[in-house]
Amino acid sequence: MQLEIKNLSKRYAGGTQALQDVSLSIPQGMFGLLGPNGAGKSTLMRTLATLQEADSGSATIDGIDVLRQKDEVRRLLGYLPQEFGLYPKVSAETLLAHFAQLKGIENAGERRDVVHALLRQTNLWDHRSKPLGSFSGGMKQRFGIAQALLGNPRLIIVDEPTAGLDPEERVRFHNLLSAIGENVVVILSTHIVSDVSDLCRNMAIIHQGRVRAAGEPMGLVAALNGRIWRKPIERSLVADYQQRFQVISMHLFGGRNVLHVLHDAEPEPGFEPVVPDLEDLYFATIKGYSDGTSN
Repeated sequence: MQLEIKNLSKRYAGGTQALQDVSLSIPQGMFGLLGPNGAGKSTLMRTLATLQEADSGSATIDGIDVLRQKDEVRRLLGYLPQEFGLYPKVSAETLLAHFAQLKGIENAGERRDVVHALLRQTNLWDHRSKPLGSFSGGMKQRFGIAQALLGNPRLIIVDEPTAGLDPEERVRFHNLLSAIGENVVVILSTHIVSDVSDLCRNMAIIHQGRVRAAGEPMGLVAALNGRIWRKPIERSLVADYQQRFQVISMHLFGGRNVLHVLHDAEPEPGFEPVVPDLEDLYFATIKGYSDGTSN
């Protein structure tokens, strides 16, 4: 099973070009869609989830036209948007059962079994009778995944699922997503680099509505081998280095600014080589310093 997206474009009424000729082949398993806020990720996710129209282009999965056969797509879709509302006074079990009925699971016994299985799968069984308003952020996200899994979907879309979660809940959520992604297409849209590096076998970086890089994370990162250099400098020198070199990122360590620079050889004395990682690729790509090709 594979999702094929070809030349998808979307411009909003105000003139913002949210997507421009986006083409991706998304295979079975976890696929990371990485990009900064406003890059076009959510527009792409909402379009694939049949919630808005594209101006041009196509998307197909298993022979189904995603843009035109919306009812067919919804039968195989599970969707966890970036923000979703819950009835705070309703219990998790009651609301999930209601969603199951809306999803077409009419038989009461079957519906009960499905709901109970999903509550166990998402580690919410012990909290099934509690009102959703008492849930933590991570528990609400796990409930969101439970409702997205109703009906055995073959395409699951999760939009910024770990934003705002504490480290423990992020680990729980990662483990849950990893288990789900074994047999279906799961698109994980995020601006958190570690989510993609931890979970995804394939990925794309989107920026300003365009796909800037696509492929296997390790292959994409390997293209930067021998080209990332690091140097701690005083704050007063930052502007000078940014003018002279392709500075892809900067962070504080021990009170000093540490620059990561993209250069084919040692930029100047004092730099040391760095083994590149996905964060280096991400920053190099969105700043236009990397061509986003995979070896």
